[in-house]
Amino acid sequence: MWHDDREGHDVVEGGTVELVRTLVTAAAGSYGANCALGTSAALGWVDTSSFRWVHHALYVSTSSLTAAAVVAGLWKGSTTALALVPTLVPLVLLQRHGARPLPRHTRDALAAAPCYAAGLALAWR
Repeated sequence: MWHDDREGHDVVEGGTVELVRTLVTAAAGSYGANCALGTSAALGWVDTSSFRWVHHALYVSTSSLTAAAVVAGLWKGSTTALALVPTLVPLVLLQRHGARPLPRHTRDALAAAPCYAAGLALAWR
């Protein structure tokens, strides 16, 4: 079972849920790195034509870490990772829609931002 300790952290059987915090932070970091790379490429600051795979690898990393954070949150009984559940929709849309047109790709990617921010806020409260 879980409960909040006096500082408001999720606690499972007497220990703070470090696994969930770590996974949420890693998922948000991977998402942020991918957004930074995608924005840099879209603005022409970085030419990713010879290493486009990095953007795709960051997408796989973000999706995998997000799924792991949600599963760990459910397994540990933590509500923190549940903030990431809605990100699964834009992550699926990104894969289904592809990169073109760019405005739709950008909109799909940014739809996940509030959830990652909420997940970080809850993980580090």
